[in-house]
Parts: sequence; structure tokens; C-alpha cells
Amino acid sequence: MPTDKYISILYRLYKKLRRMPSYSEILGATGLKSKNAVYRITTKLIDEGFIRKDATGRLLPGHRWHAVRLMGTVAAGWPSPAEEELLDTMSLEEYLIDNREATFMLKVSGDSMKDAGILPGDMVLVERTGDASNGQIVIAEVDHQWTMKYYRKNGAVVQLIPANSKFSIITPKEQLKIAAVVKAVIRKY
Repeated sequence: MPTDKYISILYRLYKKLRRMPSYSEILGATGLKSKNAVYRITTKLIDEGFIRKDATGRLLPGHRWHAVRLMGTVAAGWPSPAEEELLDTMSLEEYLIDNREATFMLKVSGDSMKDAGILPGDMVLVERTGDASNGQIVIAEVDHQWTMKYYRKNGAVVQLIPANSKFSIITPKEQLKIAAVVKAVIRKY
């Protein structure tokens, strides 16, 4: 079986079990004759970065486990001829996450950021920080209430700006605590 076939089997097992399979489970799913054959295949997949082992020898997803093929670009304006060409693979985690320990997701409610393309039901990937730069979208506690808005600081004046004209600009009266900066918006269609 080619390596792609084994990767496909591992993905199916991972989805079914909600964890990486054991060598015995891989043996049963692949139809290989021995655990030694499974060991050789997993060693190759470790070398390729699809899987890795922890200190106890258990299999874990590797850095390429969640990689998605990057096939090129697509015009969002006028139609243009498209050529499908595998340019590379990339992990969404590698692309979106700079600091894994400080990163988490929040589900969006409300539409104060709709003109920024953030809609109710979307998930936002955020990175915990106590600081923000002008123009960043932040998760902030302002006067003991939580919100997501654009951050703007002009001298000593800090404002939180909505991306929907129905909402007012927020100027903190008592306190402002920046908790996180939005790194990405995730929406399923």
C-alpha cells in the first residue's frame, strides 16, 4: 500500500476513535500480517511528519497531520482561467497560531462586527495578550462587561469601535482590560 493509503486509514481510525490508534488497531485496519510491518509504516510516517510518538511510545498526530493541500489561487473578481497545481501543503495550525498556549476560540454572538466580516455563530481564534495595537480587533472587558471591537488609542484616549453603524463607539468610563486579540474568523458553510 502506498503511504497515502496508510494516511487515509489512520485519518479514518482517528476520526472514529477520537484518538490515534494503537499498533494493533492499525494492524487490524490495514490487513498487514505483522506488527513489524505496522512499525515500518509508522516509522516512515514519523519521518514524514504525519505522526509522532510521545515518551511512552504512543502515536500522536505530527506537525503535518492537519496539513491541507495548497492548490493555488482563485480570482474573486472577474473569472480567469484556473489551473490546478499542488503548490505545497500547510497546516492550518501552523498558518493561524503563533502561540499555542495562549490561543483559544470563542463563539460570536451579536452583530456589532458584521462589517468586519464577523457574524453571529462564527468562531474567532484569539490569542491571549494584555496589549493591543491600533486597528486590531480585541476581546476586552470594559467597565465590567465583555465585548469584541476594534481597538483605537489616540494619546491617552482609548476607544472600542464597532464595525456596524447601529452601535456606538465605547469609551471606557472605569476600566478597560484587553484579554485577547482576534487572529482569525472561522465560518462553516
